[in-house]
Amino acid sequence: MSKHHILMIPYPVQGHVIPLMELAQSLVKYGFKITFANTESTHKRIINSLGGKNILHDQIHLISILDESESGENNNVPGKLSEAIFKVMPGKIEKLIRETNAFEDDKITCVIADQSLGWALELAAKMGIKRAAFLTAAAANLVLGFNIPKLIDDGIIDNNGTPTIKDHIFQFEPTMPIMNTSDLVWTRMGNLTMQKIIFDMMVHNNKSVKSADWLICNSIYDLEPGAFNLAPEIVPIGPLLASNCLEPSMSPPEAEPRISSRESPNCEVSSVAGSFWPEDWTCLNWLDQQPLCSVVYVAFGSFTLFNEAQFEELALGLELTNMSFLWVVRNDALDAKTDVFLKFFMDRIGKKKGQIVSWAPQLKVLSHPSIGCFVSHCGWNSTIEAISNGIPILCWPYFADQFMNQSYICDIWKVGVGINKEANGIINREEIKHKVEQLMGNAFKKRALQFKEMTMSSVKGGRSHQNFINFIQWIKSS
Repeated sequence: MSKHHILMIPYPVQGHVIPLMELAQSLVKYGFKITFANTESTHKRIINSLGGKNILHDQIHLISILDESESGENNNVPGKLSEAIFKVMPGKIEKLIRETNAFEDDKITCVIADQSLGWALELAAKMGIKRAAFLTAAAANLVLGFNIPKLIDDGIIDNNGTPTIKDHIFQFEPTMPIMNTSDLVWTRMGNLTMQKIIFDMMVHNNKSVKSADWLICNSIYDLEPGAFNLAPEIVPIGPLLASNCLEPSMSPPEAEPRISSRESPNCEVSSVAGSFWPEDWTCLNWLDQQPLCSVVYVAFGSFTLFNEAQFEELALGLELTNMSFLWVVRNDALDAKTDVFLKFFMDRIGKKKGQIVSWAPQLKVLSHPSIGCFVSHCGWNSTIEAISNGIPILCWPYFADQFMNQSYICDIWKVGVGINKEANGIINREEIKHKVEQLMGNAFKKRALQFKEMTMSSVKGGRSHQNFINFIQWIKSS
């Protein structure tokens, strides 16, 4: 049995669970035992999505730590889950650690927690256990959090995070996102309850995150040089891609695992562990029949919802492009009317022109040579996956940090374009058609491929490579 036992604690939403699970998949190859603690609802969804497939390493143990009656995950009450995570879960985790560490040969020796869970880092410190904070978003997201006191002092926001000037534009550094006070992480949470919870959490976590032994993130130096200059305590180890582009060129301090070499992400990409929905791999057969760089891939993550009018405009906009498309439409994103519309729409255009799946193996899709562009909500996982595969992005952000990521994509990296709404808030079909056609041109593809090369070099002997090796050595040190 490994003498190094790591407890991993994600924030229980898919965009946070997946990259931490990918980190677990990378670490376990170096002789670590991993206990991965989820809420009961999240635990069930991951198990169900795996469908009995043997994806996880046998030294990764999934456990449920907070039952549904405590988390309120199935009631959709704003703030209920967050309240349970910060008030109930700490006691559960402390009990787990004490019970586990009662056995000398299985002690938890390191805690890696989502950086939003400052209490987990404080608990590890109290119990004398090594602790690392893991940022699942862009480093710029944490730089924004660290600068909250300055934003208050400068009169840009008040003590509750509410902007004092509507649509005030600012930028911390020339290579960082251009930020709008209307689009800050906490002001884009959908309701005032969640705005306050997220803002208060960011303020509270600043101290605990900065005092962690390590603060690692799923990014690379060359994507966010300004953010890493302003917050050098953040250490990038990305991109973390499915099981995983870090390992092929990485030798652990002791024995090197036998892992096949890969030229790029366009290779043996495995299923994503940690997905909340079963992946429909049948779409890959359809992609095999499509010409090079000809398909528009459309996916909006695990939260985005459209009203009936916007849903129909999106469908008709895709049709207007006269290009083939693969569109991910979650079952929970459909109501009776949109379901009927979608059936008629697909019957009319035919499956040769478009494919719709409820969830896709996204890394496999983005690495497929037929994909020409990606219509995305700009979640950080989707962003880093597209960048790593050289795919231009049509930005359609929905909430939270997605607006910051859009600025990176459009303003700083220039590998994508934004999309404009009408006065009624709807993005019309002609706008969708125009922007997709713009992205499918050679100029965006050429630049996206340059970013792909830059990104992947970071894990093949680059700085992410060395950071990851140093992190492993720290965990294994006495």
